[in-house]
Amino acid sequence: MTAPVPYFAEDGIELYLGDCREILPHLTEQPVACVTDPPYGETANEWDVWPDGWTSAVAAALPASASLWCFGSARMFLDRRDDFAGWKFAQEALWVKRNGTGPGSRDRLVRLHEWAYHWYRGRWSDLHHEWERERTTANKGTVRNLARAAEHQRDGRQNAWTDDGTRQPRSVTYLIEAPSVRYQKRHPDEKPLAVVEPLVRECVPPGGLVLDPFAGVGTTLLAARLTGRRAIGIERSEAYAELAAERLGASDLFAGVVM
Repeated sequence: MTAPVPYFAEDGIELYLGDCREILPHLTEQPVACVTDPPYGETANEWDVWPDGWTSAVAAALPASASLWCFGSARMFLDRRDDFAGWKFAQEALWVKRNGTGPGSRDRLVRLHEWAYHWYRGRWSDLHHEWERERTTANKGTVRNLARAAEHQRDGRQNAWTDDGTRQPRSVTYLIEAPSVRYQKRHPDEKPLAVVEPLVRECVPPGGLVLDPFAGVGTTLLAARLTGRRAIGIERSEAYAELAAERLGASDLFAGVVM
């Protein structure tokens, strides 16, 4: 295969049309991390087919120390755990949906959530980490004379800290307020932008390059642009690639946006 030609390219964002397993070996620049939402292979939908070997193709395209944020269900990760061999599990975030999805029968729960699992390889200290801290209503000022650390906790723990009115985001609540895309989504499994943005920010430094091998209608690519990152996306459906290109190329899309 010759070097692929982007289906869309503008301001550090590139979108390729085709199978990620065929295109990834021919990329000319190495992304630093991957944020993606693959087909889970759990339904009879034509598009919902697990692409065997995609995790290996992504691993070959990334550096030795890299992050992979992957959306999925518990069933998907259990059934496909061997596909993530060579990756270490780091953390997970839970996206709570405003509108649940589930079977029409009464013998199973309506599912209101999806997981995003953070895998990594190499040294954790070599990776970029940037959670945007949340504002809180309480501000305790400087807190001193904390209880003595337990014996199993590391030495040198600070006995005072300053509350600046923010806190580290939590694995569930920081995603729970993401607005629904139920009546406006362009893809049957489209994720809200507010769900994807924090994951891109977490693992990719400003100006860095993120990969999405299942770009869909371009949510990861858009999140990258809005947070001052660059992105490479790959999508095998031309219909969805066209929607992504239209979305990314909208002339007024970034009016008033502060990077």
